[in-house]
Amino acid sequence: MKNWFRKLSSLSIVSLLAAGLIFNTVAAAPRGASVSVSAAKTSKSGVPGSTVNYRLTLTNNEAADTAVKISVVSTGGWSTPVVVPAEFTLAASASEEVVVNVPIPETAITGQNDVATVYVKDSTDAVLATIQLTTKVEASATSVPGRPLITISTYNTGSAKLYAGSEFTLQVTLRNDGQAQANNVVVVFEGADFFPRETGGVRTAGTIAAGNSVTVSQKFLIGDALAWANIAPIRATVSYSDALGTVYTETFTLSVVITEPAWSGSSATATPNVPLRPQLVVIGYKTDIEPLQPGSIFTLTLDVKNLGTSDAKGVSVVVGGGVTGGDDSGTPQPGGIPAGQGDLTTFAPIGSSNVVFMGDIARDSVMSVSQQLVVNVTAAPGAYTLKLSFVYTDEKGNRLVDDQVITLLVYSLPMVEVSFYRDPGMFTAGMDNILPLQIINLGKKTYVLGNMKVTAENADVYNNVLMVGALDPGGYFTLDANLFPYQEGPLELKIVINYTDDFNQPRVIEQVINLEIQPAMDMPPDMGGEGTNGGVIEEPQPETFWQKVLRFFKGLFGLGSGKEEPPVYEEMPIEEEFIPAIPKG
Repeated sequence: MKNWFRKLSSLSIVSLLAAGLIFNTVAAAPRGASVSVSAAKTSKSGVPGSTVNYRLTLTNNEAADTAVKISVVSTGGWSTPVVVPAEFTLAASASEEVVVNVPIPETAITGQNDVATVYVKDSTDAVLATIQLTTKVEASATSVPGRPLITISTYNTGSAKLYAGSEFTLQVTLRNDGQAQANNVVVVFEGADFFPRETGGVRTAGTIAAGNSVTVSQKFLIGDALAWANIAPIRATVSYSDALGTVYTETFTLSVVITEPAWSGSSATATPNVPLRPQLVVIGYKTDIEPLQPGSIFTLTLDVKNLGTSDAKGVSVVVGGGVTGGDDSGTPQPGGIPAGQGDLTTFAPIGSSNVVFMGDIARDSVMSVSQQLVVNVTAAPGAYTLKLSFVYTDEKGNRLVDDQVITLLVYSLPMVEVSFYRDPGMFTAGMDNILPLQIINLGKKTYVLGNMKVTAENADVYNNVLMVGALDPGGYFTLDANLFPYQEGPLELKIVINYTDDFNQPRVIEQVINLEIQPAMDMPPDMGGEGTNGGVIEEPQPETFWQKVLRFFKGLFGLGSGKEEPPVYEEMPIEEEFIPAIPKG
């Protein structure tokens, strides 16, 4: 009887042990182990080409934080399972959830299975706990029309203000807008300088039927690098599968608004690490001559402002650039101003070198500096850039270089002169006068000019508008206008010539010629009336009584008693002055 009882006891123990190996859902940790691992299910099935997900719960049995590493070894030769997250720190007396994704090859045979052993190790690779996951291959399911489609309908970060060093909970609502059920929905959150808390950035949503929604949440800690950021992104990657085991992946970008911390009480706030350095910027510049032409000597004035966060010491500006040893971002460099070779092909300094000392420029202050330059006579019309290098030191003695570029326009305007091509003679008020005008090209290139117009105040000018056209160097163009002044005295003759400059902008050339108008001529009263044969005679007057008596006595003494006739004046012919023809250039 005792032997039979012993055999029955042994069989019961063996049966219990076997049942524990097959149906056990919690892998017991060795007595005294610091970390234990468990799973809701250690055995699942899937079709070829799908991915089976297992959720494991790790529990820290110690009163101190433990750094753990998780690895998986497959005994069936399938693809290597993936653990998310694979490394993290397990807080004291806390639990963390991880996901193990076991992919089933498309070539797997129905009924085949694979055992994946999960090892939980500490930082010294010592095994703290293990668990085995059995995956079995089942026949492919019947084809279902349509597919699941997971989208994010809404998300929010709560009502609290967000700033560097604070924590917040991100809540995301997932919606299945597809036509089939989504299985094994897993969300992975990632973001630069957003550090996930509690779950390591991985959340599972299980199964979402078509048209339904599920809300998941993830806690984050904001890093110090976002102290001065206004907005920062968090990427959410959602993976799921359909009834056939086909895996889908969707990626979303969520924008998180960073606000200033609430300055209340004695709560600690993050202090941003902002580098203190000057930053010199040219906010305006001008020239004393406008426009600039080849050969022009002008003064360039620069308005420089320090937009940085500290004072600039010993500032010097190098016209034309050429400073070596620094970069555009103002990288600190030791030493003084090197003898660099700047670009001074078009604009060259006059009266001093191309290095001008400015002194110290305080933060947020503006200082002006001037440099006399000359435009190269060989410069063609166009827009030219002039590089400026500002060399200075910060408050720590580091040498900085800020490069700036300004643009100067060089024109080639016509050089013409308007004058008389012969002596115009005397100009008389109230009489029509001829203006023998000419325009001469004094430049070294051909210019295309528009209309030439002559006007004057207190006078009428006729035939006063004419098109000039192309004018060669040294060539001339004539215009014979008619001037009828109203009154005597000085008169200004204004000549305006239209043309288009090198930048296709309309321009005019204005010149003034001063004239002196003589008074009008008075005609003598005895010069009026015309006689025959070009003579002028006086109107005959009736003879008086005493004229008749005087003529009687003249005849008595033989002095002639004929009647006196009025004198006849002959008009002298006027010879025309010969004027040679003037060629037009």
